[in-house]
Amino acid sequence: MSRPPEFLPLSDDAARAVYGPGGRHAALIEDAFKVLIETPGGGVSLQGDARGRGQAKRAIAALEALIDSGSDVSEADVRVAVGEARPAASGGPAAVARAGGGRQGPVSPKTATQARYMDMLGRHDVTFGLGPAGTGKTFLAVAHGAGMLMRGDVDRLIVTRPAVEAGEKLGFLPGDLTEKVDPYMAPVWEALTQIVGTEQLRRRRDKGEIEVAPIAFMRGRTLAHAYVIVDEAQNTSRLQMKMVLTRLGEGSRMAVTGDPSQVDLLNAGDSGLAHAVSILEGVEGVGVTRFTSDDVVRHPMVARIVKAYDADAAKRAGR
Repeated sequence: MSRPPEFLPLSDDAARAVYGPGGRHAALIEDAFKVLIETPGGGVSLQGDARGRGQAKRAIAALEALIDSGSDVSEADVRVAVGEARPAASGGPAAVARAGGGRQGPVSPKTATQARYMDMLGRHDVTFGLGPAGTGKTFLAVAHGAGMLMRGDVDRLIVTRPAVEAGEKLGFLPGDLTEKVDPYMAPVWEALTQIVGTEQLRRRRDKGEIEVAPIAFMRGRTLAHAYVIVDEAQNTSRLQMKMVLTRLGEGSRMAVTGDPSQVDLLNAGDSGLAHAVSILEGVEGVGVTRFTSDDVVRHPMVARIVKAYDADAAKRAGR
């Protein structure tokens, strides 16, 4: 016996936003929650089971609030609303479930830019995430890569970053390779621990399924069936960037993250990140997402600090 549809009264603007251009917004909500959306006038009707309708209603309420605030609703806004309305067990492009042992709940985008970024991570072979600290560009890439590893879409998750402070020469540090490298990779290990949990991380690291290493250790390798994340990429040289980008092998994908305004190289003009984006943006299979201080999701103070530095940089550039 089919369930009768549930009618939600909405303003004309809100109903149009839920439907979207060519019905695209409604299709995203329908696919996410297995419901049927119709717009008979004066609102929308929902048909489906109670659980799916409840989740769809939460997403629609979020879109209605955006319209009421005077904002336009984009496809990325719909993905954010869908991600926030999903239950913890859901996955998909708008939410990446954490593996057992990590923090509870899925990793979902918190801003429209994050939603676009997660969409690009799922569609492109190489995705660049550019922007200030605290915008989630590395964390979301790690979550996406870990999700692919857990699902068996790739055999390995490899995270690499330049050890600029040591000039890529780690021999003078005490200990074995792991002990030499770990101080520079601490932010990555923290993200992996949050996402996959301590025990899963230890097991998969011991099996070689998760690897974290400096850029220098990528040279000469072909990384097949792997998800590769290049973190702090603004501190790679142009030659290092070309080298690591060309490590991709069969069945592999790559995310490259960094803040072009925070180059620690002696000559900022040597940074391989800005150069790579300038020549690769628009190339088939390459996606670029640019974050701003509005996407900072750490402590609110971080966003204010970033904005203050951006304003100072703009002032200096205008002199």
